[in-house]
Amino acid sequence: MISTKAINSLREALDIQPKELVSLVGAGGKTTLMFVLARELCNNIGLVITTTTTKIFPPPSSDIPSLLISPEEKEIIDFIYENVGKVGHVTIASESLADCGKLQGMSPSLVSKLIRLTPVNCIIVEADGASRRPLKAPNPALEPLIPQQTSLVIPVVGIDALGCKLSEENVFRSAIASKLTGLPLGGIVSPETMVTLILHPSGIITGSPNQARIIPFINKVDLHADLSIARDLASKILDRSHPRIHRVVLGQAQLNPPVIEVVFKG
Repeated sequence: MISTKAINSLREALDIQPKELVSLVGAGGKTTLMFVLARELCNNIGLVITTTTTKIFPPPSSDIPSLLISPEEKEIIDFIYENVGKVGHVTIASESLADCGKLQGMSPSLVSKLIRLTPVNCIIVEADGASRRPLKAPNPALEPLIPQQTSLVIPVVGIDALGCKLSEENVFRSAIASKLTGLPLGGIVSPETMVTLILHPSGIITGSPNQARIIPFINKVDLHADLSIARDLASKILDRSHPRIHRVVLGQAQLNPPVIEVVFKG
């Protein structure tokens, strides 16, 4: 049985617990969602770290009260211990890339090491890229780069992909998406296409550690005045009975609050 609940808080919608390592994968909206979640979790009880295992554009200063750029593991760990109680949220990158204006992130193994440190309460990682498209397919040789200590994987998809043509303009790595879903290039993206792309063994959630629960986030649901389209997509995801997916969050990462509703199974 499918049920819904109106929830505004990301912490509640995602059932965030202490010492979570959260990996965001999938399509456009991940960076925004990462910093919105960090703001909610920043409560002066332990440090919240935001980072990436790939590359991200530097966010506005309002999103990063503290930024550490260092390739040195010791310097990063020293910063964490030296700023206990002083900094509630820090974004960490290994270097600033002048050629593309992005921040280069950390290795998945270092991220997994940092979550074990006593001062760290939560780490939120952007674990792949989508070039701002609403939907994507991963290249399994390159991505996603999910740390093995991840406890929560959030596959993000934009509902604005529905009804679009399967092309590189709308779907990042569209040729791979076509192979995974069976939809020919130029075909129309349906709810079933999106569900398959999320749940396929080589799809968006590929590489998720066995211990990690998975909670899809359907983004940009404000584009439809009627929530029934987003609810139908969420129901189709839950109907596939993936053993680690028991809820789907509907929202818009750029709104305040970012969560509109949570759809449950059972």
